Amino acid sequence: MIILIEKVEGIILSVTPYKESSKILNIYSKEHGLIGVIAKGSKNLKSPLRANTSLYTYGYFYIYYKKDKLSLLTQVDIINSYMNIRNDIEKISYMAYICDLTYQVLKQNDNNNIFDLLINALNKIDNNLDPLIITNIIELKYLDYLGISLNLDSCSKCGKKDNIITIDGDVGGYICQNCYTNETLVSLKIIKLIRMYYYVDIASISTIKISDDIKREINLFLNRYYERYTGLYLKSKDFLNKITSTI
Repeated sequence: MIILIEKVEGIILSVTPYKESSKILNIYSKEHGLIGVIAKGSKNLKSPLRANTSLYTYGYFYIYYKKDKLSLLTQVDIINSYMNIRNDIEKISYMAYICDLTYQVLKQNDNNNIFDLLINALNKIDNNLDPLIITNIIELKYLDYLGISLNLDSCSKCGKKDNIITIDGDVGGYICQNCYTNETLVSLKIIKLIRMYYYVDIASISTIKISDDIKREINLFLNRYYERYTGLYLKSKDFLNKITSTI
């Protein structure tokens, strides 16, 4: 049986040393989703694969593809090594968290749209857009693929679209004036921004200007929602929280 070399677009989500000179790469590819790839000899100093098989490298990977088995890597053409992110500890902390979160989402849903969401988010952070805002946008969009999306179009209790006055994680989204009981009230600006985060096309974003107080409040809301409903515990999230609390 002849196995042809296939060119796939992807990003390396994890790297594991294998024997003395090789690596096993966990690549999230546009064509096949998550695939395991062995990069033979890539730890050797003279290997052409050495520099191109580092964590979070985004590129075209030429592989002998084997479904449900380890594929063999032969060549890499880098699209973006995200050097701007790599040179900033805050940005790389956001990138690590986004990639870890993506991996967890893919375990539950391998929708093709997730790939473009991830790459567009990393590209925007690499281009110096606010990493917290981009991360929160990704978190909101990923809720759909985790099966715990928020209702951001109508009241979560009665379904009416008029007189929305707050948003609450416990009820799963918006609450109108008639259905309001004792939920925490948030500003109309936050209500509108969370909806904008959810619907915005990341690729189309060129500038973002939101006050620090509003950003923190939206981030806190999403942190609480994720903690309560996803069951995910990510070390990269803990590290990100520690880094950003000192900056």
